[in-house]
Amino acid sequence: MKATSSQSRKVIITCAVTGAIHTPSMTPYLPVTPEEITREAVAAAEAGASILHLHARDPQTGRPDQSVGAFEPFLPRIKQATDAVINITTGGSPYMSVAERAAPAATYQPEVASLNMGSMNFGLYPMLKRFTEFKHDWEREHLEGSRDLVFRNSFKDIEYVLETCYGNGTRFEFECYDISHLYNLAHFADRGLVKAPFFVQSVFGILGGIGGHPEDVLHMKRTADRLFGAEFRWSVLGAGANQFRIAAQAAALGGNVRVGLEDSIWAGRGELATSNAVQVTKVRQIIEGLGLEVATPEEARAILDLKGGDQVAF
Repeated sequence: MKATSSQSRKVIITCAVTGAIHTPSMTPYLPVTPEEITREAVAAAEAGASILHLHARDPQTGRPDQSVGAFEPFLPRIKQATDAVINITTGGSPYMSVAERAAPAATYQPEVASLNMGSMNFGLYPMLKRFTEFKHDWEREHLEGSRDLVFRNSFKDIEYVLETCYGNGTRFEFECYDISHLYNLAHFADRGLVKAPFFVQSVFGILGGIGGHPEDVLHMKRTADRLFGAEFRWSVLGAGANQFRIAAQAAALGGNVRVGLEDSIWAGRGELATSNAVQVTKVRQIIEGLGLEVATPEEARAILDLKGGDQVAF
């Protein structure tokens, strides 16, 4: 499917439903069980998300779980309940091996999988200033351990994910946490290992990556424009309090947006988001307030040249 000029002006909303950053003690609204993840994903799609970015968690402790079996209870249910594009993470958690992280996408062959484009320090420990009481032992360890954590995504790791998943027709949400990650993507493009159009997800506000200043957003966009020209589709996510401001800036610049409780647990200053759909609704209002239109799942498939929901293995 190829995008028409009118489709290219549509804004794709991705919703990252649960992720591996926030912990259950931070908010009672974080989906953990397969039932909760299913409910939240479907509601986000109904609110306007055309892509659902999915992680799995242990239903008892909420700890990130990247086993193939952890995804099985909710992937078919979400597919049956909505036409949204399903995007399976290969980022998993920074504490996992690349083989563990890639296994669900390799098994279930989704239309889209995420792919982190470089190694980085990944600092979550500042959240310990805000959150001090935890239900599960792993939560504090998860945050404190990030003081000495390098999220490994070496060139060899990236090649492994590409070799493992590309043959299934899966395309990638290339997650770029810094300018160097754009150059890494350009390197793989020069080698012919990735195919246009590139879905570039610029990530702002994670300690260890690029910041959330408006000039940082512009710098990412200018660099991607120079490296990829018309061969990429740009999207952004702002971590934490950066979420809606950066989404508004990117949409005004012609980009797409990602929201969800993976990236931020807030609906506004000091206000917890009671669901993923709350964030989708809010960012949709921003997009439409700018005079833009939100892409449907089929329009997103055309814009990103995806294989179609009937070509997945779940």
